[in-house]
Amino acid sequence: MPRLFALALGGLLWAPALAQSDFPRKPIQVVVPYGPGGAVDVAVRIVAEHMGQSLGQPLVVLNRPGGNANIGPGVVLQSPSDGYTLLASSSATIINPLVDTKLGWTRDSFQPIARMATSPSLFVVAPSLGVRTLADFVALAKSKPGDLTTPVTGFGSSQAVARESFTRLAGIRLLDVAYKGGTSFVPDLLGGRLAMSVSPLNVVLTMVKEGRLIALANTGLVRSPVLPDVPTLTELGYGDAASNSWFGLHAPAGTPAPVVQKLSAALRAAMDDPKVRLQFVTAGTEPGYLDTAAFNTFIDQETVTARRYVATLPTTR
Repeated sequence: MPRLFALALGGLLWAPALAQSDFPRKPIQVVVPYGPGGAVDVAVRIVAEHMGQSLGQPLVVLNRPGGNANIGPGVVLQSPSDGYTLLASSSATIINPLVDTKLGWTRDSFQPIARMATSPSLFVVAPSLGVRTLADFVALAKSKPGDLTTPVTGFGSSQAVARESFTRLAGIRLLDVAYKGGTSFVPDLLGGRLAMSVSPLNVVLTMVKEGRLIALANTGLVRSPVLPDVPTLTELGYGDAASNSWFGLHAPAGTPAPVVQKLSAALRAAMDDPKVRLQFVTAGTEPGYLDTAAFNTFIDQETVTARRYVATLPTTR
């Protein structure tokens, strides 16, 4: 009996290790907390196919928008910490639980895997608004305080950081209009029913190049090579509002280290592929892989910045 018990116990101890070494044995779900076509969605879909090939199992992208990008993280946290359900993460993963402390999760509820890229955003308007520069827009907003509309999908995105910081620095007040996320606001922006949006460059790039939208400013630290004529906020005197988007992958906290390492290595292989990098660059996104340790350090730094930003938000909107 003791020998049989020892053999059985040994089997139980080896089972998790065997499962980790065989990972993955089935498709992996990547939950995107935004709608199709948004910046996070686009970034994940670029790397998903390559990662699937490296891992030997497909990555299935699931869009779970809504709730100010809080529904997606909740879905992930209902899943086991086994690496088969991942979160497509962004600044909202850090900022949202600081804005709403009743969410039931924090950044520490998730295990960082790796960062894939960063991207600036653009201040854009429809031609029908009649402004061509950021200074023109500020003048118009001051002449109509609280009348000019802007889409809001929550206050956890880098776009929200740039928008809120800019309006405070410029001394203007805009009218927030709530949207689910992704590109749901674009028809209203193109139709002139929204005055201005701060949108990820890779979402509005084509519309700017086609002349359907006018880019007033770039939120990045330097001008984008795909839109070199668009000045940065820093050049225009609003450097404290500069803010880049970032895109990464997280898993539920407690995911085994060997699984995290495999996923991080697969993402690195994807980001090292020239074809994948070209897709990112063409979309106006800068490849910027960080491994698990570096990504964790980056998130620590972002959290410090996020706390300062959240402290500036009014208690009511």
